[in-house]
Amino acid sequence: MNCIAAAARNTPQARTIAGAPMPTEHTRPVVTQALIGVNVLIFALTVMQSGNLAANYRGSGIFESFALFPPYVAAGEYERLIGSGFLHYGPIHLLVNMFALFIVGREIELVLGRWRYLAVYAISLLSGSAAVMWMQIDAATAGASGAVFGLFGALAVILTRLRQNPTGILVIIGLNVFISVTIPAISLWGHLGGLAAGAASAAALLYLPRLFGGQRLSAQRASRIGVVALVVITLIIVATIAIRVVMLRELIWGI
Repeated sequence: MNCIAAAARNTPQARTIAGAPMPTEHTRPVVTQALIGVNVLIFALTVMQSGNLAANYRGSGIFESFALFPPYVAAGEYERLIGSGFLHYGPIHLLVNMFALFIVGREIELVLGRWRYLAVYAISLLSGSAAVMWMQIDAATAGASGAVFGLFGALAVILTRLRQNPTGILVIIGLNVFISVTIPAISLWGHLGGLAAGAASAAALLYLPRLFGGQRLSAQRASRIGVVALVVITLIIVATIAIRVVMLRELIWGI
């Protein structure tokens, strides 16, 4: 038995194109499930606070504290950059985003692995908020759409890397962008910011290790390269937010 155990330890583990352990029939997309659970829980809390299912944003202290309004962020309320991504305007908004997250997220999580997937989700969410900070300063926005669009972009990159036809997801992206343009209440810039960051993050994870290390790169080194790339992307996003905060402070308060 000891020989068998030693052999198993020395046998290279099968991995996905992102370096994550190859999923089995028992692997569950626990991060996707947790994200959906958190979003639903927060929505329920806003409904309880407002006493209104359809207009849960009215009279909700959570909404007042975390909805993304750029002047408030410029005043130092940086928690809105992330917190707004877990708020939704009514049940339809929530259901649409959670359905998309369930369909797309679970597949991406199995390919990227839990921590890479969570990082791509968070970076996409933050990038969507950064885009709103620059392009939509006169309205309060909320929703997981920026992060979900980031997953759309990541899936397109994954399919391309696997040499599969990405037409389906590209059509979905195009349709959602069209809807974002035609319906004023939807934040187009938040969607586009998330889309760009999700695609860039997935490309960094799937292509940069091969670019710098070749075909025989170890899983550990590939993972390190991917982590460094994600950190760089995050720092760029944070820098753009910091620059915009300085500009808004000067614009609004003259400081």
